[in-house]
Amino acid sequence: MPFTPIHMGPGIAVKALLQGSFSLMVFGWTQIVMDLQPLFVMITGDGHLHGFSHTYPGAILLAILSALSGKYLSEIGLYVFGLNRDWTVVIGWRVAFVSAFIGTFSHVLLDSIMHADVEPFFPITTDNAIQGVISIEALHQLCLYSGVIGGVVYFGVQFWRRPKY
Repeated sequence: MPFTPIHMGPGIAVKALLQGSFSLMVFGWTQIVMDLQPLFVMITGDGHLHGFSHTYPGAILLAILSALSGKYLSEIGLYVFGLNRDWTVVIGWRVAFVSAFIGTFSHVLLDSIMHADVEPFFPITTDNAIQGVISIEALHQLCLYSGVIGGVVYFGVQFWRRPKY
């Protein structure tokens, strides 16, 4: 299903590890951008469900597009959600690109495990050697648990770093 939040679990874990060097907002935007092509196929019934957008060459192009657009959309989103009312949070270009590339590459990796029609190394090969390497249930658990553990670690680090009076 396009726009699945399950991809966010690993993103939360990466956020816990990289903290301010990673934007979860840009990562999330990237997940949406990755699934626009499958959404179009689902609506029109025309095309390959997990086509070029779910290949590593497609992921490179979509990471660039997602970083360029996601930096500004994320800063606006933080303002709208009341998390950046004074516009002091600025997502750096390096952070935007790192977040977008982690987003697109992890998306292709996870969908390569889950979906038989993903051809991650197209046009070099149409083989998908990792499809089914673990069960879909185990993959979902991995994503869910990585998000929960990542959230606990992230907020634990934030708590530990806060000023002590």
